Amino acid sequence: MACGKPAVAGVELTETTAVEAMLRYADAGLSTFDMADHYGPAEDLYGIFINRVRRERPQEFLDKLRGLTKWVPLPVKMTSTFVRDSINVSRKRMDVASLDMLQFHWWDYSNRGYLDALKHLTDLKEEGKIKTVALTNFDTERLQIILENDIPVVSNQVQHSIVDMRPQQKMAELCQLTGVKLITYGTVMGGLLSEKFLDTNLAIPFAGPPLNTPSLQKYKRMVDAWGGWSLFQALLQTLKRVASKHGVSIPTVAVKYILDQPAVAGSMIGVRLGLSDHIRDTDAVFSLVLDEEDVNSIQEVTRKGKDLLKVIGDCGDEYRRA
Repeated sequence: MACGKPAVAGVELTETTAVEAMLRYADAGLSTFDMADHYGPAEDLYGIFINRVRRERPQEFLDKLRGLTKWVPLPVKMTSTFVRDSINVSRKRMDVASLDMLQFHWWDYSNRGYLDALKHLTDLKEEGKIKTVALTNFDTERLQIILENDIPVVSNQVQHSIVDMRPQQKMAELCQLTGVKLITYGTVMGGLLSEKFLDTNLAIPFAGPPLNTPSLQKYKRMVDAWGGWSLFQALLQTLKRVASKHGVSIPTVAVKYILDQPAVAGSMIGVRLGLSDHIRDTDAVFSLVLDEEDVNSIQEVTRKGKDLLKVIGDCGDEYRRA
């Protein structure tokens, strides 16, 4: 869940509206929320939400909630005090004694301070300030270095979709050997992998849906790097046939396909709180079973795309130069 305060017809969503939307997801059994220190007011909204739950829901409901956040520091010297103070900010904003999961990101691999930071985070885990330490957007080489330094990370959150299969080329093998899991994002490509963009031609001005969010613009660039809009349309048409066969939507098929990949433990679906609702599509994922015919038909199309590992690099390389 990437929380923000998007505007609708010039009116800003309120904290109450956002928290009400979070409660609807939690009541539907979708009880894990993913955020970050730099996602606007996301951590603050979670703090308001969790206190609302404490007041209005039974303890067993509260026990099922999970708040996952990310820490994305500038690559300064990672002292114990700096790390502790930074994590305390998230704990205070989310109003929790212990973070359920802290996912760590690092910009510059030439600065090996990420190992110092992770060791201090592990110390905070031992103190009970963090329940689990994890990564986001680390590549395979650095994940192996981290594990060789006896830092017990449990997962790596990476971009992974039917178009972007890079995590399966190197990362998944290491994860299977070590027990580290993959949590995926970008799995429906900001909404591109949906009926909304089926049978559209973005080359014609105003002919298709607008790419009016940063996510849509980002993942359209991924489509261009992978094989272009015509090949993407062939993929959407194939996904639509599979979806119709099972009585579900294209996003449901897209998410299930990635959940079935080796080492994948879960997928984070972006939510524009108060603007869109994905409860039905998400619920359908849990009962969908893709058969061999479905998988083969999807792979027949994806094999025609470019190898994004060669075009972009390993997981997370789209965010860094070194």
